[in-house]
Amino acid sequence: MKWVEQRLGRRIRRGTLELRYDDGEQCAYGDGGPPHGVMHIHRRRTLRRIALDPEFMLGQTYMDGDWSPGEGGLLGVLEVLLNNFPPPRARGVKAWLLWAARPLQQWNRAAAARRNIASHYDLDDWLFQNFLDADMHYSCAYFEDPDMDLESAQRAKAAHIRRKLCLRPGDRVLDIGCGWGSMAIHLARHEQVEVVGLTLSSEQQRLAQERVRQAGVADRVEIRLQDYRDVTGPFERIVSVGMFEHVGVPFYDTYFDTIRRLLTEDGVALVHSIGRFNPPGVTNPWIRRYIFPGGYIPATSEVMSSVERVGIRTTDIEVLRLHYAYTLANWQARFQRIRGRVAAAKSESFCRMWEFYLAVSEAAFRWRGMMVLQLQLARQQDAVPLTRDYLYSGEREERRWPEPSRIAS
Repeated sequence: MKWVEQRLGRRIRRGTLELRYDDGEQCAYGDGGPPHGVMHIHRRRTLRRIALDPEFMLGQTYMDGDWSPGEGGLLGVLEVLLNNFPPPRARGVKAWLLWAARPLQQWNRAAAARRNIASHYDLDDWLFQNFLDADMHYSCAYFEDPDMDLESAQRAKAAHIRRKLCLRPGDRVLDIGCGWGSMAIHLARHEQVEVVGLTLSSEQQRLAQERVRQAGVADRVEIRLQDYRDVTGPFERIVSVGMFEHVGVPFYDTYFDTIRRLLTEDGVALVHSIGRFNPPGVTNPWIRRYIFPGGYIPATSEVMSSVERVGIRTTDIEVLRLHYAYTLANWQARFQRIRGRVAAAKSESFCRMWEFYLAVSEAAFRWRGMMVLQLQLARQQDAVPLTRDYLYSGEREERRWPEPSRIAS
């Protein structure tokens, strides 16, 4: 164990990590100042397990009950660790193996994509209904004010995306990865449009269809259990929120080419996805195993190189920085309010998995270079207004687009 303690002593220079063992022993590392994280170590093997494979074993040992956070909670521990231990850089053969394995980890052909989506989104509906906002948006909210409540911030996100789509009466909209129908319902409620929503989760489709009926928009919103690659168009508008993370780099060209193919000549698309400020990397192994198998957070360079190859035009790029950190903090607080029910229905291990997922995701947006990318795309460069005034002024510029043609399903 001494080599682990020596490593902690060498590496923790900013902030303080305090370890408290069940037998009463205590030790601290760092400069004594903030940030301050506290780990209650329940098994002596814990630090050795983490040190041998930190990217995976920090979450695994927490799930196993080997340690618990003290004052400051999980986020306090993660703040100290992420600020003092940068992401490991593999070298030599290990680096080659990790890079060679990326396509296999992200090989999201239709059957694999369905399995991967079902593993996460086919969990009990009540879990999502009780920690998400009332409209069940499972993606980054838009905090026009950091003190906004989650419901207001999610409505602001939906409205922001709606404005970016520049919708017109009669437009036919494709929602790729529609979740529980949140965006589709929002668009149909606020605009005279028809929406086709796509999901690969049968549970999502069932609940989304019910929510569409309850919202009174069933005549204009259709929820399909369908892969985006199997859709025929055209559509005047395409929106995709929180789905691109499940596409995988080997299929980026297919994804953007599908958007280009399905759009009308004067069409507009909006892709909302988590991204990274850093160069391309690999998915954290714990997240890949337990939360999002097949998932990958793209670097902006990977996204844009694919867009360029496909030949669709980029008309606007916006980066949302801490908005997802605020969103995840809200989800964590709401999850903690139902934690007892979740533990009784599922298990303590499941609760630890879920709260670690929410905490480490929030930490990644605060201290590991994650952000959200909103990419507006079009086939013609004059498909959207010349300036961003239409997003914030409440008034849209005069448009010279032709009326959309009516296309049968």
